[in-house]
Amino acid sequence: MKKNYLKSLLALGLSASMLVACGSTGGATGSKATTDSAAKSAASTASTAASTATSSAPASNGEAVRLVNGKIEIDKQLQAAAKLFKEKTGQEVIVESMGGGVDIQGQIKSYFAADNMPDMFVVNGDGDYKNWEGKCVDLSDCKFAQDTDFGYKDKNDGTLVGFPYAVEGYGITYNADILEKAGIDPASLISYDAFKAAFEKLDSMKAELGLDAVASVAAESGQMFWSTGNHIFGYYYSGGLQRGDNSLLDKALAGEFDKARLTEFADMVELLFKYADQQVLLSGTYDDQLAKWAQGKTAFITQGNWVDPSLSKYNVSFKCGIAPLAFTKADMPNVLADCPSWWCVYKDSKNIQACKDFFDFLATTDEGQSILVKEAGMISPYKSSTILPKAPLATSLKTYVDAGKTSSWAWSNMPEGIAQNAFGLVFESFAKGDLDKAAFVEAMQTALSDYIANNK
Repeated sequence: MKKNYLKSLLALGLSASMLVACGSTGGATGSKATTDSAAKSAASTASTAASTATSSAPASNGEAVRLVNGKIEIDKQLQAAAKLFKEKTGQEVIVESMGGGVDIQGQIKSYFAADNMPDMFVVNGDGDYKNWEGKCVDLSDCKFAQDTDFGYKDKNDGTLVGFPYAVEGYGITYNADILEKAGIDPASLISYDAFKAAFEKLDSMKAELGLDAVASVAAESGQMFWSTGNHIFGYYYSGGLQRGDNSLLDKALAGEFDKARLTEFADMVELLFKYADQQVLLSGTYDDQLAKWAQGKTAFITQGNWVDPSLSKYNVSFKCGIAPLAFTKADMPNVLADCPSWWCVYKDSKNIQACKDFFDFLATTDEGQSILVKEAGMISPYKSSTILPKAPLATSLKTYVDAGKTSSWAWSNMPEGIAQNAFGLVFESFAKGDLDKAAFVEAMQTALSDYIANNK
């Protein structure tokens, strides 16, 4: 592939970077939001949402505490938790939820510049946390700190600075009823060859099974870069590896991919794109992607257990589960599971103790855990929690966690914005057919090396 095409592609990404941002779903909501699904706004409305949030969000005043949450799909549940916390303690918590239509870290930086910092705010890993080194409260004296191995720690001094509210996981989510009708055992889907055979069989039975396509995949980079460049590509860094094995991550942070592994990964992406609903693939939003699968029109969706809270919206009654996004010839039985993000407390907040109390309420009380696990459909990161998930995908994920068949979310430690500004555009070009498989591999390597070089 020509070098000038790569440069133009990446330049386009940089020019688009102010419009969109990391986050698993959605746009932005104010303190009274109740939406529990992904945002329906296009990228063109994202900057409007962000500017509205900047001007309308109340500054901390010593009475209410304010949380910027990056998982808009659990906004309704967090609002319920805040209401219950106020009933029990008298302390008000204002939840401000943001998602994929808003540059969350950019928004928090805007709050900081305007002297309007939230008391609590989200970080997604090392890339985000670099923005806030030295600006976060040590949380090691909280009750929750002694009950989890998932807290986020400052890499410089080991200080516990991030509150873990959930363990999430993903691979490729399937409609078990459809697979059963097709005679496909989901437990067999642990290698590229197994997926290829399953996709081909399902494609030949689309009319019989009532399918529009085999898979629901969305690759439009303006809104879905987090799905392609973070989640799907996350399997490259750690899929099939033992937890704590950061060899591929460290190599990527130095600006280099393993070409043989990346080529295997490209085979899987090519397979996904070939058998995807093309309208959703090229222009669909998260809601479009989810609706196609939830209505039984595809057998697979490239999302994880965070879709659980949205299943009732579509009256989903079919059985479903999570399989690894196994892209290698060798068996890959593990799914990726980890904390999706953490909440930090701003060091200059006037309400530090109230923030700590809210964290402990969520982590150490049955009421708090019930909201996060049962109602939000997540898995608890707390050892003492006896609350078990009831949602189908969280239940499926927990079987992997209990069996020790999980790999880490190494991707969350890549530099801030790399999916948004670089990888997402390469995935979109591959989906459109502007790149073939070999060019995709070359473009990903170029995108990585250029981004690392420009962000040291």
